Amino acid sequence: MTTYTTTLRERRDLAEGTSAFHFAKPAGFTFKPGQAIELLIPDPAGGEDMGHAFSIVSAPFEDELVVATRMRDSAYKRALGALKPGASVRIDGPFGSLTLHKNPARAAVLIAGGIGITPFMSMVRHAAHEPLDHRIALLYSNRRPEDAAYFDELVGLGKSHDKFRLVATMTDMAKSARSWLGDRRFIDGAFIKSAIDGLDNPIFYVAGPPALVEAAKQALAQAGVDEDDIRSEEFFGYETAALKDEAHSAEAA
Repeated sequence: MTTYTTTLRERRDLAEGTSAFHFAKPAGFTFKPGQAIELLIPDPAGGEDMGHAFSIVSAPFEDELVVATRMRDSAYKRALGALKPGASVRIDGPFGSLTLHKNPARAAVLIAGGIGITPFMSMVRHAAHEPLDHRIALLYSNRRPEDAAYFDELVGLGKSHDKFRLVATMTDMAKSARSWLGDRRFIDGAFIKSAIDGLDNPIFYVAGPPALVEAAKQALAQAGVDEDDIRSEEFFGYETAALKDEAHSAEAA
């Protein structure tokens, strides 16, 4: 991997407890949708730079690099949240193989819960921009609309691109202050079967914490999906007690 130096342009709040960090794209930096970087930021205590892996949210055609994360109370996230526009950081990458397959005759089914949406945002934006011939379905589960990062953008893409299908579910609306007329089911085998109806010979992609990935794989098995047709990437560092319940519903903490 190559190391690049760049600067923070801005921070944007995406959902409750979730923020996006927009960086200038370094000269010569190229990547594939779905890949990741390691973001190295200065240690406020004066030690070595601290690193954390993030999927890239932005698509290759965009002139910036964007990552998004839940803002947990960790030393790294506190230091990340304290960065000001213009702050210098280093990037290692890109890396990762969770990238869209080449054969457009096979549909792509993306399964995301919460912050697991990040690599799929790059894929969906890229597919819409090119445009690609792949049919893509995104199964996106959150507890509440307040937690759903990039939701409005995804709804818009679903309306403007006939090859992209958004299937969203909100599983804990009792704790929401907003209205929701859509699905409230957990992502299980029956949910997957109904969501992929009409899609030809799909390949499935799952991203999120290890417990989420395992739960999604179990749901896919219930739906009769061959494990050879499943590609996944695990996000470490999100394993909290709350995730134990979410894992059963394929939601991310």
